[in-house]
Amino acid sequence: RLPGRKRDFSPVLWSQYFESMEDVVVENETDLLNCSYTFRIYKSGSEGPVLLLLHGGGHSALSWAVFTSAIISRIQCRIVALDLRGHGETKVRNPEDLSAETMSKDVGNVVEALYGDLPPPIMLIGHSMGGAIAVHTAVANLVPSLLGLCMIDVVEGTAMDALNSMQNFLRSRPKTFKSLENAIEWSVKSGQIRNLESARVSMVGQVKQCEGAASPECPKAIVEGIIEEEEEEEEDDEGGGSVNKRKKEDDTETKKEHLYTWRIELAKTEKYWDGWFRGLSNLFLSCPTPKLLLLAGVDRLDKDLTIGQMQGKFQMQVLPQCGHAVHEDAPDKVAEAVATFLIRHRFTEPIGGFQCVFPAC
Repeated sequence: RLPGRKRDFSPVLWSQYFESMEDVVVENETDLLNCSYTFRIYKSGSEGPVLLLLHGGGHSALSWAVFTSAIISRIQCRIVALDLRGHGETKVRNPEDLSAETMSKDVGNVVEALYGDLPPPIMLIGHSMGGAIAVHTAVANLVPSLLGLCMIDVVEGTAMDALNSMQNFLRSRPKTFKSLENAIEWSVKSGQIRNLESARVSMVGQVKQCEGAASPECPKAIVEGIIEEEEEEEEDDEGGGSVNKRKKEDDTETKKEHLYTWRIELAKTEKYWDGWFRGLSNLFLSCPTPKLLLLAGVDRLDKDLTIGQMQGKFQMQVLPQCGHAVHEDAPDKVAEAVATFLIRHRFTEPIGGFQCVFPAC
């Protein structure tokens, strides 16, 4: 980019990338209160296999926005990107239950609610936590029309090793952001998402307005004007408590300052981490459907997957120069890999002269 040119960190709407959005109602028979849950999905495409996209922990379906545009232009397919429970705009009664078993059942329930007894061919594609949930869903046979399985940058050995440092990483993140622009800017400058285009549409799904903070109707000028201000020391004051003691202006300052926070407190989900990843490599290898593993680096392979890869049990693609959010950092490359996989297995047709570019691996 040109030196001195200011980058645009303003948020972009989901509708720039997906064709439609809906809230899928799932009746929950096991719940004694018999209340229904709503799962937010974003969709594109009208024919071909369904690619059911499951995001990573803390992210939302919007993390697949740029990838969706990229894959829809390459092959005939239908996209369904899902907000998992506790994430995005999905509403369930116990959002803190993020066990692999519960989330897998959610995926099966959404497929059933969408398609009834005759679901179309479906490929599960999941990133990180979502990749683990995709595998658990496949192993439990909760998607009867399963066509294929793709995990993005999730490997049991690496994930289990990383669990110890996960809390430190979560503690290192800012607790609040002054605006959506501020959150988007942080995500790019910290390297969490290395692609500004993706960050502008996906960070909206990671953060929410603080309760008790300035209302959504607060003037746009205020939101944009505070991005340059320095963070004050009062981390936990979200416009409550001591505010009454202050002058009117201080009151509005505080409210402006702590406008957005994380939608989900990932630190509180720690008890489920082990269940997501333990035994994952062998579960992945045991799935009878064609499989694809996309990694940010070859150093991430564990022993079981290395052996499985040598035996040709799955296809693997390493996408260097990516962070952990591979599908956000390199959406075109991920789209090419997935498109090539689907065409090679004759699960779909290319669009507009798309050429399979990756060698068989």
